[in-house]
Amino acid sequence: MSNSETEIKVEKKMKVPHVYIILLAVVVICAILTYFVPAGEYAMIEGPGGRMVVDPTSYHEVDQTPLGVFDVLKSIPKGMVEVASIIFFIFIVGGSFAVVQGTGAIEAGIGALTKKMAGKERAIIPVIMIAFSLGGAVFGMAEETLPFIPIMVTLCIALGFDSLTGAGIVLIGAGAGFAAAFMNPFTVGVAQGIAELPLFSGMQFRIIAYVIFLALSISFVYWYAGRVKKDPTKSLMYQKDKERTDTLDLDALIELTTAHKLVLSIVAATIALLVFGVIQYGWYIQEISALFLGMAIVAGLVGKLGLNGFAEKLVEGMAALAGGALVVGFARAILVVLNDGSIMDTILYSIATTVSTLPSVMAAFGMYVFQCLLNFIIPSGSGQAAVSMPIMAPLADLVGVTRQTAVLAYQLGDGISNIFTPTSGYFMAGLALAKIPWEKWAKWMLPLILLQYLLGAILVTVAHMTNFGPF
Repeated sequence: MSNSETEIKVEKKMKVPHVYIILLAVVVICAILTYFVPAGEYAMIEGPGGRMVVDPTSYHEVDQTPLGVFDVLKSIPKGMVEVASIIFFIFIVGGSFAVVQGTGAIEAGIGALTKKMAGKERAIIPVIMIAFSLGGAVFGMAEETLPFIPIMVTLCIALGFDSLTGAGIVLIGAGAGFAAAFMNPFTVGVAQGIAELPLFSGMQFRIIAYVIFLALSISFVYWYAGRVKKDPTKSLMYQKDKERTDTLDLDALIELTTAHKLVLSIVAATIALLVFGVIQYGWYIQEISALFLGMAIVAGLVGKLGLNGFAEKLVEGMAALAGGALVVGFARAILVVLNDGSIMDTILYSIATTVSTLPSVMAAFGMYVFQCLLNFIIPSGSGQAAVSMPIMAPLADLVGVTRQTAVLAYQLGDGISNIFTPTSGYFMAGLALAKIPWEKWAKWMLPLILLQYLLGAILVTVAHMTNFGPF
């Protein structure tokens, strides 16, 4: 038997299950748990700002509602319905950028940029990551990053990096800012409101945490990009990137024409309008989807694709993302099963009870671990705050931990795994747009995620030891 045949056999044995199989397995495990975990629920009450939050004293057991085989099967389409806006957002954004790409403007623009950046390609990494991190830290930029991913992936491949670098610049940059945010209204603001803390108090400590988190994240991407630039075969996406149809041939770049410049100006204006709309008017998925569809129509006409050409490119772009887009619905099915089986609140209650028995120095760490685990089930930042902070805030008082430290534990625990867990809708949407399999991303990201978890634990411990306040 030759060495190549042995390598192929080993590769087959070590093959990671498809993400659909992983998610289906988790759904089935959660369904089985509905037969053994006691069913229970918390009552919901109106909290600060009219938000419905959990009443931490209201937990009570309810009748068991175990899920059968048909219930498990229904959880998939039900999950897809619940996150339909995200699924169709992926289709529209992906299709819209396929239209822009079809005009040749991105290829020509990246060609011009590549010539200017010759010899200093890695310099763009810290600059762009800082920009995205500020978006995450200041206004909770998450779903809003998605339109940038196809652009950055194409750019990074053209500059000699890989698709992981391109997606990482966007997702890791914004993710670092989101996790260690100093004034994100959707995480820090909501959690502090529920904990009855002054809004955005503790800013100084959070800025220090943000800088450290960002420095770690930039260092990781910068180091990896240099490694791939030196030896492209070091990339986990080497083979898949070679098979991509949306990459550029640097030896046959087309010239940047006036029409191309107009199309790129339309894209730039769209992005500027996106930022303005999100900040000024609170635009979300529907508004952003409409904005990018409008961009595609105008870009298609200016780029001389014609009406039929526009429609054909739109369909091509949407079809290419179908598999990745539907992953979001499969992931949502996990939460559907836990809620329909009435064991979500039981899990929450059990972990909170365990944390309350720990000494104060360990209780702060326990809160952090609890929030880290909870985020795999509830990846929504504001949603996790509404569920957990009404329990964690009074619990902090009982175990000698400041409420500000409890908020920090929630914030870091909620944010770190947002760009790792397959239950995170916008993250899986980002991978779909980047055409990166989750298992490839997970293998690449694991060292950074572990370092971020360790850094988060250190920050929470320091916050507890310094009596991070005001209370």
